[in-house]
Amino acid sequence: MSDFSKTPKVVLLIWLALLISICYSIFGKSWSTAFISTITLLLTALPVVYRDRFEIKLPSRFAAAIAIFVFATLFLGEVRDYYGRFWWWDVVLHTGSAMGFGLIGFLGIFMLFEGDRFKAPPVALAVLSFCFAVSIGAVWEIFEFSMDQFFGMNMQKSGLVDTMWDLMVDCLGALTGSLAGFFYLEKRGGNGLLSSWIDSFIRLNKKLYRKSD
Repeated sequence: MSDFSKTPKVVLLIWLALLISICYSIFGKSWSTAFISTITLLLTALPVVYRDRFEIKLPSRFAAAIAIFVFATLFLGEVRDYYGRFWWWDVVLHTGSAMGFGLIGFLGIFMLFEGDRFKAPPVALAVLSFCFAVSIGAVWEIFEFSMDQFFGMNMQKSGLVDTMWDLMVDCLGALTGSLAGFFYLEKRGGNGLLSSWIDSFIRLNKKLYRKSD
């Protein structure tokens, strides 16, 4: 069993909001809203429920960031129609997700080198992290196109224009995340917010980042 006392307060508030939404939707027979709220609840709970069951430990700030992103994407974006109400909502989420994947890419690639910065120059790790994050963004755009073509959805909104803007902000977010990894190595820890996120993950998973002698 996971220790929910370690769960960030923002995640608990998100769960409370989703439970209220589920109950209200079922009472009002709004099944689509109830379904999306339930899926959102399950996805935001996964990092917390399983954080102690795998070899990789997830810092609380990572769990909170994942919960906020999923909540903003599915519940606020789809149920509350923030995509339609705020033109910048999709831009912010794409930038944030690309930044996150840039960090994930860096942490994963750095892990393969067992934390040894001398096996590959920081710039090479940063470039690979950038490519990883942009690739995820490109695959997502293919998914949106497929959903629109085969299931009659409107995930691309304005079509090509929406896709190109998404890819551009994906590149911006990926660049930010990969640069955080670069400066983390160059400055031996860095001093920025994203560098502190990287440091917290590596410290919590020291055995995965063994440095070669």
